[in-house]
Amino acid sequence: MPSRTVLTTLAAALLASCEFAVIAEEPIPAGMKAFFKAEVDRIAAHPLGDAQSAEDWKAKRPEAQRRMREMLGLDPMPPRTDLKAEIRGTVEAPDFVVERLVFQSSPGLYVTANLFRPKVVEKPLPAIVYVCGHGKEEKDGVIFGNKTHYQHHAAWYAANGYVCLVLDTLQLGEVPGLHHGTHHLNMWWWQSRGYTPAGVEVWNGIRAIDYLCSRPEVDADRIGVTGRSGGGAMSWYLGAVDDRLKVVVAVAGITDLQDHVVAGNPKVAYPEGVVDGHCDCMYFVNTYRWDYTMLAALVAPKALLVENNDVDPIFPEVGVRRIYGTLEKVYDWYGTRERLDIVIGKGGHADTPELRHPEFAWFERWFKGRSAQSLDKIQEPDRKLPLASLKVLDPKAPLPANANDTIHESFIPRSGEPPIPETDADWKAIKARWRSQAAEQVFARTSAPFGTTVTFPFAALNEARKGILKDDITLAGVGVSAFDVWLTDRPDLRSRVWVFHKPGGRPHDGDLELLVMGSKEWSKYEGLIEIFEAEKGDPSSHPRFAELKRRIDAGESIGLLAPIGVGRTAWPKSKDLTIRRRLALLGLTLDGLRVDDVQNAVIFLTGWHNSPLRLKASGEMAPIALWAAILDNDEGKPQGSKVRRLLLENPPATVQDGPAFLNLDRILDMPQAVALMYPVDVCIEGSPEAYWAWPRDLSERLGSKKPWPEIIPTSTERP
Repeated sequence: MPSRTVLTTLAAALLASCEFAVIAEEPIPAGMKAFFKAEVDRIAAHPLGDAQSAEDWKAKRPEAQRRMREMLGLDPMPPRTDLKAEIRGTVEAPDFVVERLVFQSSPGLYVTANLFRPKVVEKPLPAIVYVCGHGKEEKDGVIFGNKTHYQHHAAWYAANGYVCLVLDTLQLGEVPGLHHGTHHLNMWWWQSRGYTPAGVEVWNGIRAIDYLCSRPEVDADRIGVTGRSGGGAMSWYLGAVDDRLKVVVAVAGITDLQDHVVAGNPKVAYPEGVVDGHCDCMYFVNTYRWDYTMLAALVAPKALLVENNDVDPIFPEVGVRRIYGTLEKVYDWYGTRERLDIVIGKGGHADTPELRHPEFAWFERWFKGRSAQSLDKIQEPDRKLPLASLKVLDPKAPLPANANDTIHESFIPRSGEPPIPETDADWKAIKARWRSQAAEQVFARTSAPFGTTVTFPFAALNEARKGILKDDITLAGVGVSAFDVWLTDRPDLRSRVWVFHKPGGRPHDGDLELLVMGSKEWSKYEGLIEIFEAEKGDPSSHPRFAELKRRIDAGESIGLLAPIGVGRTAWPKSKDLTIRRRLALLGLTLDGLRVDDVQNAVIFLTGWHNSPLRLKASGEMAPIALWAAILDNDEGKPQGSKVRRLLLENPPATVQDGPAFLNLDRILDMPQAVALMYPVDVCIEGSPEAYWAWPRDLSERLGSKKPWPEIIPTSTERP
């Protein structure tokens, strides 16, 4: 894991805006593009889940709000510890005062901020939390924080009778942190942890509201939130999860999945989806597969002004208007349609008076009752203060040890190692809970947004048989049958299986072993596969052929599966990041799709072979095979498991070190995942025995007569 020094250096080197992703020249592969569109259409068809009426929505809103907090990493909510707020100095301006403030939203998690207030406060005033977008302010290596970039907003509020607290973010704040773990640093374990920097920023905003409520100058019943770009997104999130807020103005901070994943803004930028222009701080972990209409609807019935520009490259107007159309329905349900409005300005992703003045007027209307105020009367004289005067921390006296630039490692607690269950009944209860959590929160086996269980659409045998490519190609005394298998709802994502067997058709008898190939295994077998598919040439010269034929002659059959993104379905490396990030927005991961591929292939092959099979995988493919077997290994099935033996070579010892499975690290770790297979025969090769002490101890307590799982310290090379 990168050190704090490395991460801080990386963060300091990043550009100031979210709009800096490099668009690769190659388009997204057609199959993936079709899949993305189908999934977006499926989710968008239910913008409010299954809520059909005002009563329905109001009844379900508390659970939806809890799920929103969960997807931000805020359920359960972190402890509200002492803020330890410090005022590090004040700045006098002609018509307001600025306090240089630092507080700890959690122990060691520092928030630098500027609190703007009128010089004279005779009674509690309305207050605004201003949450910042990415506005870099740095000179000669000194970071002044993005709060200084947006000071003109706060100055207007303070000069017009408000208290305004402007917060630095992790990225580009005075205490740097990280917003870009999956964006370009390949920290895919963020997905497994269920971590998003949006959760930290929302938490800092919640604690900022706590702080404002403690100030005698603030009327706690009149607190609002606003911000633009990343701050616009945080305005939506805070408005959705904290009902102490009464007024929300969200500026250029939201669009829907159609724009993020599929359509983008073809006339301006990012024609295949604007996710390519956004960092990780914009997104919740989409466990329950929501569109952003659900997030927006949770803000109701607060007084909400939606603002955007008409040619914003990363927040296309069309998606904003689609969301707004759903908001109109929700506000009608509450009978508060007058508390909702929209402003679409001219231009791109810019902070313009055309957006600022309606923002100011909206707060004037709902906090001061000045509904007749003309926008022409809003004045913004230049009140800009020197950046150095707003800096909270002394560059020569840095903070003591802090959590900011490593908060991604601790904000979401890992599952930890649980005690060994005392009885078989205890184990069954734990196993049922883990399996249920994995089905709902990891592998998207339930429908959004309120968790109605659905049947996962694995291909039936007769449908998979339609995907036969070749049946019993025979060369040099070896037969091969090749198949494409797919989920019934994913016809554009097909994975190929090749089964090497004795000539003469499918292998009714003997052992069948299915190898889940990664790129390493594909490189070993690609040439052999091409010889057989061409039905010409001499496979015996291939270095894998002799051992493979020996095993076939001994009565075995060997299946090779290339899951999505491996072999023929691999995409250019330049598209890997953008595909993985799109999947995350849909509540999926690439490795989760690969689990589906393996499970579907197992279902098909065991029907074709008429008996359970051995399943084998190596390295990062090992957990993929493991979870395919776990999800199949349902004790309620009368036929039992379709995997009779599982062989895992050099598997990662932890979830964090392995493939990305959404939220899994919050539920259990690799040793506990292996334990879910007990008592099915499991063999682990090339991994220290100490890593697997937990399932070993469990099996012993449950009465196993031999050590389980079997552990072979050194892997033996086999085809």
